[in-house]
Amino acid sequence: MLIVIAAVIGITVGLLLPRVNPDAAKLTGGYTATGSAADTLNKLTVDDNQSAHGYDRDSFAFRSVDTDGNGCDARDDVLARDLTDVKYKYAGSCVVVSGTLDDPYTGQTINFVRGRTTSAKVQIDHVVALENAWQSGANKWPATKRHEFGNDPYNLLAVNGPANQEKGSASAAYWLPTNSEYRCDYVARQIGVKDKYQLTVTSQEKDAMLAVLHTCPGQAVPAD
Repeated sequence: MLIVIAAVIGITVGLLLPRVNPDAAKLTGGYTATGSAADTLNKLTVDDNQSAHGYDRDSFAFRSVDTDGNGCDARDDVLARDLTDVKYKYAGSCVVVSGTLDDPYTGQTINFVRGRTTSAKVQIDHVVALENAWQSGANKWPATKRHEFGNDPYNLLAVNGPANQEKGSASAAYWLPTNSEYRCDYVARQIGVKDKYQLTVTSQEKDAMLAVLHTCPGQAVPAD
């Protein structure tokens, strides 16, 4: 019995170490990871002196410009891509009026219906939040590049509205999807976005990402 109890305690401690004691996690290999996501992360510049000073969400022009030139709103572009059973306002229209979302952040299935009181159930998330991008390099960009970033489908996902609100501008150091099965893909996409735009990470952010990638050996960066 004592051996069994000791084994259970050992497993529990092992699972909690990365969150309880970062130094211990490093000693026990909790921040080791393999795959192109980990390799790409290790090439990103680490900056622990980031500042959100001067940040203005409107400077990214989300939904205000048509960067891909298809004549459609960025929100409708993403809804059309991420929802199933999509219905449009009329034939040839870009406006999505309904569809079904298998939400990656919560694992829930959401029936989307456009409307004043219903549209917010599905929101479009910037996987690397705009404020996070600003303080990790976008504050030095010209307006055209910020507009590109703010409307880049690679950094946009249709997700559960409340989950998106809960995330806010948090990096992976402070927020991860409650759907644990999606965390590796989520972190890998953040890394892909930061690599594409040469954005920095903080030490805490990098450690949090590595701790997630440790659980999914060989995780790849998603294609753009």
